Amino acid sequence: MRLVDEDGTQIGVKQTSEALQYAQSKDLDLVEVAPQADPPVTRVMDYGKYRYEQEQKAKLARKHQLQIHVKEIKLRPKIGIHDYETKKGHVVRFLNQRAKVKVTIMFRGRETTHPERGRDLLMRLAEDVKELGIIESPPLLDGRNMVMVLGPTKNAGVTKDDAKAEDTQRGEEAVQADGNGQAPAPARNEESPAREEVPQA
Repeated sequence: MRLVDEDGTQIGVKQTSEALQYAQSKDLDLVEVAPQADPPVTRVMDYGKYRYEQEQKAKLARKHQLQIHVKEIKLRPKIGIHDYETKKGHVVRFLNQRAKVKVTIMFRGRETTHPERGRDLLMRLAEDVKELGIIESPPLLDGRNMVMVLGPTKNAGVTKDDAKAEDTQRGEEAVQADGNGQAPAPARNEESPAREEVPQA
């Protein structure tokens, strides 16, 4: 096997017994790091420390993974105005949290004979929150339910302060584009003020 020292130095090709003896002389472990190689590659290291570092790297990688959460809101086809506004507020809040929203219309009894009412309600909701959410899955009838999925847009989660700062930055860029880096001076009144005539003695 090919032996690599703890600092990455190539020791050379050694017998297994020699490699083990070398690792023991340094009070370290002999770890096979590339078993598919010819000959296999082993490295002298503190295996406990190596394992801990690998676990920390994996934990950090999981932490930085983008987690997509799906929230669900349920509506009735004959929902009242107040209840609709409340539900819409929940949808807005979820989208601002960068979550996807599954909106479900629940039909009961004869309501199933008019699925267009549910579709119209879903499309109305999508229109009301179009600044924050886009339709990822259009309204689809599934048994007694109709489901639509909204996903957050790039504007979702942007606060008013963020939008104000962006507008300010655009304004500054427009001023710089003026040529001399200064804002245009306000127009002056060209008319001279009337002077009172003083009679001479």
